[in-house]
Amino acid sequence: MTTARAVANLRELLRIPTVSRLETDTTKWEHFDDFIETVARLYPLVHSTLEMQLIAGHTMLFRWPGGSPGAPSVLMAHYDVVPAEAAGWDHPPFAAELTGEGEEQLVWGRGTLDDKGAVAAILEAVEAQLGVGHAPVHDIYLSFGHDEETNGTGAKAVAALLASRGIRPALVLDEGGAIVRGAFPGVTAPVAAIGVSEKGTTVVRLVVEQAGGHASTPPKVTATTRLSRAVVRIGASPFPAGLNPAMIGMFGVLGRHAKGGYGFAFRNARLFRPLLLATFKRLSDETSAMTRTTAAVTMLEAGMAANALAERATATLSMRVAVGSSVAASVEHLRRAIGDARVTLEVVNANEPSPISPARGTAWELLAATIERTHPGTVVTPYVQTGATDSRQLTAISDHVYRFTPFEMSKPQRDTLHAVNERMHVATYLRGIEFYSALVAAL
Repeated sequence: MTTARAVANLRELLRIPTVSRLETDTTKWEHFDDFIETVARLYPLVHSTLEMQLIAGHTMLFRWPGGSPGAPSVLMAHYDVVPAEAAGWDHPPFAAELTGEGEEQLVWGRGTLDDKGAVAAILEAVEAQLGVGHAPVHDIYLSFGHDEETNGTGAKAVAALLASRGIRPALVLDEGGAIVRGAFPGVTAPVAAIGVSEKGTTVVRLVVEQAGGHASTPPKVTATTRLSRAVVRIGASPFPAGLNPAMIGMFGVLGRHAKGGYGFAFRNARLFRPLLLATFKRLSDETSAMTRTTAAVTMLEAGMAANALAERATATLSMRVAVGSSVAASVEHLRRAIGDARVTLEVVNANEPSPISPARGTAWELLAATIERTHPGTVVTPYVQTGATDSRQLTAISDHVYRFTPFEMSKPQRDTLHAVNERMHVATYLRGIEFYSALVAAL
């Protein structure tokens, strides 16, 4: 692998607009076909050596046969992306433009961080290891999902297929945490946050139905007023905060590296629980979300005409259920917060929080050692992944599911996930390839 070729390959993949949509009949599947064909062309050793099958239409599942029987490893990423309109971007979202020089060189585009960067880095690493004749001890699977951003049918089908074969992976690694600086108070070293669990992802729809009429004679409380009041009440009633075992483990690690009072508080997390919860709530939206269930209104719909009262008003909530809570408890919290029987709550889909994978043992130690080798001086810690990943589908067949992308991400870069100006430093991408190459070489 040459640096120039690795970057060129990433840019070519970024230019393919593999946008997944909930309405699958509106998805442009020809772009996904193009992506699959391009992967085969750019990575000829992967294509010729590994066994590949398409799952659920467009999810790519590769099997790299190992030299001896034993539990395999699964490296996951997804190549579908969320929509991106050109307006607001400094560089077109599907142009994969390069700017800057040296360590400050950036590649711009939808999917750089979420999650084509990881797909390309894994493929580059495997291609390189094949090039030097490496053969894994046990099977390695590469699972590249096509609808992680929407329905997750590809990962579900992969999990079902592996289960039908009686396979229980020794390690599953998917996107998730990253290498960050300044995210945790008192810690000056870079921190590699590995998600050992993830919050449950549940969609709830609030529905108000009542008589309409002419907008010139509105009742005291219209359907939209009732719905708006419900949304405001939810915002004014945050879910309770708490510390789960994964967070206690995180504080234990951070306590060994944090300076001053924060280090003491982290090392005695149970004693300083109220202080830590208050600090994490105030520190950032990211740290606040680690401690509690969240519910954000993402869609509002009402009305058919400007001069007619809406007969039906709906609000769609994306709810992320905290580890240690449940979908049922979270829905009941919403119901109590709204306090209006005329607002109906419909659970559109529900996923409970994932089990907590251990921050110890062979799989964890391999990840930690690989991070420390490729990113010296980095503190490795467990944490709770706040976003959903395809890996949650594999928790039924593996006790060692981890969520970590080996990319350094600044706060401004993390803010571009699912937003405008998504971008990544080229040097970060190349170090990510080194991580996956070292990991594969050890398997």
